[in-house]
Amino acid sequence: MSTPIETLEFQSEARQLLQLMIHSIYSNKDTFLRELVSNASDALDKLRLESYRDKDLEADTSDLHIALETDPAARTLTVRDNGIGMTREEVVALIGTIAKSGTADFLTKLKEAKDAAASQDLIGQFGVGFYASFMVADQVTLVTRKAGTTEGVRWESTGEGTYTIQEVEDAPQGTAVTLHLKPEDAEDHLYDYTSPAKIREIVKKYSDFITWPIRMTGEAAEGEEPKAETVNSMKALWARSSSEVTEDEYHEFYQHVSHDWQDPLETIRLQAEGTFEYQALLFLPSHAPMDLFLRERKRGVQLYVKRVFIMDDCESLVPEYLRFVKGVVDAQDLSLNVSREILQQDRQIQLIRRRLVKKVLSTVKTMMTADAEKYATFWREFGRAVKEGLLDDFENREAILEISSFASTHDAEKPTSLREYVERMKDGQEHIYFMTGESRSAIENSPHMEAFRAKGFEVLVLTDPIDEMWVDAVPGFDGKQFQSIAKGQVDLESDEDKKATEVAREQQNKDFEGLLSWMGTALGEDVKEVRLSSRLTTSPACIVGDTHDLTPTLEKMYRAMGQELPPIKRILELNPEHGLVTGLREAHAARPEDEGLAETAELLYGMALLAEGGELADPSRFIKLLAGRLEKTL
Repeated sequence: MSTPIETLEFQSEARQLLQLMIHSIYSNKDTFLRELVSNASDALDKLRLESYRDKDLEADTSDLHIALETDPAARTLTVRDNGIGMTREEVVALIGTIAKSGTADFLTKLKEAKDAAASQDLIGQFGVGFYASFMVADQVTLVTRKAGTTEGVRWESTGEGTYTIQEVEDAPQGTAVTLHLKPEDAEDHLYDYTSPAKIREIVKKYSDFITWPIRMTGEAAEGEEPKAETVNSMKALWARSSSEVTEDEYHEFYQHVSHDWQDPLETIRLQAEGTFEYQALLFLPSHAPMDLFLRERKRGVQLYVKRVFIMDDCESLVPEYLRFVKGVVDAQDLSLNVSREILQQDRQIQLIRRRLVKKVLSTVKTMMTADAEKYATFWREFGRAVKEGLLDDFENREAILEISSFASTHDAEKPTSLREYVERMKDGQEHIYFMTGESRSAIENSPHMEAFRAKGFEVLVLTDPIDEMWVDAVPGFDGKQFQSIAKGQVDLESDEDKKATEVAREQQNKDFEGLLSWMGTALGEDVKEVRLSSRLTTSPACIVGDTHDLTPTLEKMYRAMGQELPPIKRILELNPEHGLVTGLREAHAARPEDEGLAETAELLYGMALLAEGGELADPSRFIKLLAGRLEKTL
């Protein structure tokens, strides 16, 4: 015999939230099923745990599962579990009031939100769980019985501010939530939730890896009883021991999460236990996606909470420079309704991110020594992106430098790591020398390379646009400073060589003092200084920057982005051993008033500018001067 029905009022704030649900401020209504299935899964977890704790608990744990039942004629959907269930007091405490869910905070922030999109994001920040049912249902009926008790409870509400509750007999163990569905309305994103195909689609997307079987009654042949089918895979690869998972399964899963038809280059597993728990299954692709350097690209890994799918492309878990990493992170202690905005602030997410980054970088470092061919593929495909981390990931900068490879003059075909470069450095060499440019051939044929080639110093050949940025931001590696061979003074002589040539150098500076002063004045609009060079062996002159000047390539990049920069004057260095320079010095000493000498100085500067790939300010004048000089030689 049933007990009398009681009618109770919702807590006032709960009433307001229910009205928001009913008026469909949350556009992705499919998530109601994710919430109910997750609640059912929690109930099964609690029953299993309680049965371990209490050996005398009178509960059936032989076939724990979740059942989904649809009735198109009655337009109902029931989510049923045979888990822990609830007593009457628990139903009132958990469903009749939601003060514990932070509803007051939610409503306050909702009033501050300026648009519907912001409101939707806010709903995701506060646990609405069971109340999401009212997005799709006019009426919700809940029947439950606590495991180990004999009395059941029936709860029912239209979400209008009150609910009814009564004790019932013969209720099965667990909880059944029946939704009396609203009419289908595609424009309002209200779909036919009595359709088995739609229910399967939602389960596959959000609840496929729930550990308990989710069953639905399938189609039956005429004259046969329909059979219940399990519609979720329950195959959370990241939760299984690596010895139980085959390479084919990993590859199949990678293709599922990445939409890539090729196998991954490397599989990375990570599991953390302690103050907070999570599992990660990450993949390094074998080739770069087409949108790797597009601004509109999506990045990030999939986020699950207790095997419940939360979102694709969770950017908070991987930094921009590792945007190619694919996979899954399954956290145990986050809210199911956590939003992208709250993830950016979440301390646990930040700690997970730090661990993931370190694991990816250490995996690549291991790959360098364990499988050089695989590493070469990785760096060829993703090296440009990884080097972006040198600009903004200060914590892992040394680790990024360790796994980086660069072209160098040591080997025209094979890149070198910085560790290998340092091991090959000459005795007494204090710097890691490099030069940036648009191509290897332009760098190798640059006048700046002459002395380094002659003396056998290795130079890194940096041709990626990002190289122009990070070399100024990163001071050095393993105690060795980075030094551009196209900037500042270059000193390749040993202390003994300096002593031996000190007198000759002083004399040289005296001999050329007049020429340098005159040329500095004659070319004053274009250069900040004219000086003798120690980096040239065959070219007459070269252009160099001061230590902290922008390189010409970087200057072009900034101007192409629309940034106005003041004119940057650079330094003209002369080769005191070259016949053109010594001839100009003698001619200037003999004929200081000769106007043709100023034109020769202008041509010398123009040649140096062209030799480094620069652009002449007035090409037609340069051609005219050069043609006139050539004519006189005939």
